[in-house]
Amino acid sequence: MTRPERLRAALRETPREEWVDAALAAASERPETIGRSFTQAGRHAGRTPLPGVPGWTADEAARALLLAALPADRAEAEIGDLYRYGDADEKRAVLKALPMLAVGAAGLPLLHDAIRTNDARLLAAALGSYARHLDQAAWRQAVLKCVFTGVPLTADDGLDERADRELAAMLAAFADERAAAGRPMPADAAALLGRLTREES
Repeated sequence: MTRPERLRAALRETPREEWVDAALAAASERPETIGRSFTQAGRHAGRTPLPGVPGWTADEAARALLLAALPADRAEAEIGDLYRYGDADEKRAVLKALPMLAVGAAGLPLLHDAIRTNDARLLAAALGSYARHLDQAAWRQAVLKCVFTGVPLTADDGLDERADRELAAMLAAFADERAAAGRPMPADAAALLGRLTREES
């Protein structure tokens, strides 16, 4: 899990540090301002990759830190609204921020929504370390959707620990369908199926 301190340190290497500082102070002291700052993060923080933090852009980091700066009693309510009314970039930032927030399982509806979409970026973001809150059946369906849509299984933070016999059966059925259609199984899914099959044997 990427920690807020690492994101904050990386943002200090960007040219928009002053805006980020002001927005974080406002979120902490006047939580009602977060909606405006959250929306403006792309313009003010920039959308470039964050130095030294693979997989994060500056606007995603700023948005995650805004959520982390909220008083604890406001974060749970705000994540729902910011996700529901946000564009794809804003939704993705909420999903990536969830492991940093003390919201318990309150973010689960957001994960279920992201898994239902056909947006590969949202699906990948939903399978970070917060996905431990998904029950096993929902988690298996999310993994299978990754295979369907071409999202690399490396996006799944808990893959090695949670992969089980039922997932192996689902992957085997999918492999049979692909073979019947003359199409190959994605390499990472084939490797996972092979590992699970060996373990079961």
